[in-house]
Amino acid sequence: MNIRERSEAIEEQVLSPLAAKSRDSRRAQPETACPFRTEYQRDRDRILHCKAFRRLKHKTQVYIVSGDHYRTRMTHSLEVSQIARTIARGLRLNEDLTEAIALGHDVGHTPFGHAGEGVMNRLTGHFFHNEQSLRVVRFLEKGGQGLNLTVAVEDGILHHSGPGLPVTLEGRIVRTADRIAYLCHDYDDSLRAGLLQVGDLPQLVQQHFGCNTSSMITTMVSDMIIASEAAGDIVFSPAVNEVMQLFRKFMFERIYHSKALEKEREQAMFVIEQLYCYYLKNFSDLPEEFLQRSKIWGKETTVTDYIAGLTDSYAVQLFRELLMPPVGIMVNK
Repeated sequence: MNIRERSEAIEEQVLSPLAAKSRDSRRAQPETACPFRTEYQRDRDRILHCKAFRRLKHKTQVYIVSGDHYRTRMTHSLEVSQIARTIARGLRLNEDLTEAIALGHDVGHTPFGHAGEGVMNRLTGHFFHNEQSLRVVRFLEKGGQGLNLTVAVEDGILHHSGPGLPVTLEGRIVRTADRIAYLCHDYDDSLRAGLLQVGDLPQLVQQHFGCNTSSMITTMVSDMIIASEAAGDIVFSPAVNEVMQLFRKFMFERIYHSKALEKEREQAMFVIEQLYCYYLKNFSDLPEEFLQRSKIWGKETTVTDYIAGLTDSYAVQLFRELLMPPVGIMVNK
């Protein structure tokens, strides 16, 4: 028995009957098993080491103009992973599968957060970051080879948002942990930015969740573990779910759709729209790697892949280089 087989045996002994077992995992393209790591551990490592994950450190979560202490897509993904693993461990579900889905769920996100996603959807007629995340890991990473992740990880990434539910309980944990993380941490960043004060929270949220991120996360995670264990599914208790929905409504009204961030959102959308239109007209200016991809995916999809993969800072740099005149310093003679 090698180390991987020993780990698989431990899963069978320790994990809940409802857990996804590494031994049962499968890939679209079968591979020789690793003697040390389970299949879900391999998926986690592939995501963690891929270029798309590294780019998340320079992609907006909410605040485009921000300092060192504001969340990015990368820190958000790490926080989702921590929350999701805590829930998975409490329910005796597969932590490695949970972690892999959590780390990979946003690798297809556009620059400038949901403002970027919205304008890409308008420009292309159909764009959602969960679908693009699946596209990244399945087709675009490793020079177009993809990461060949397990079916369960791909399913969890695709269904972390949108209408469908993940097949595995581990995937459903990530779907809810994502919401817990962004609500609590975006609230924390909003306090730091001065857009919210502690007393602004609805009274019911303050009463049940408290006014700091630690108490908020602890309350929701604890409730989810207890309620899910009783239900055999990933759920909140009705009382906590009601408060969470109120918290979410508050954040959308006061932050995500707020007038205070409207100018930033409009600037971000303008940059992305101009770059998208520029590359449709000047397709040969794309990097050679993307020109080669166009033979498979076509012009519009290739431009979409390129724009969606940009970081905030590189998108702004390209906008300046390609679309702004080279204004110099005038010297009087």
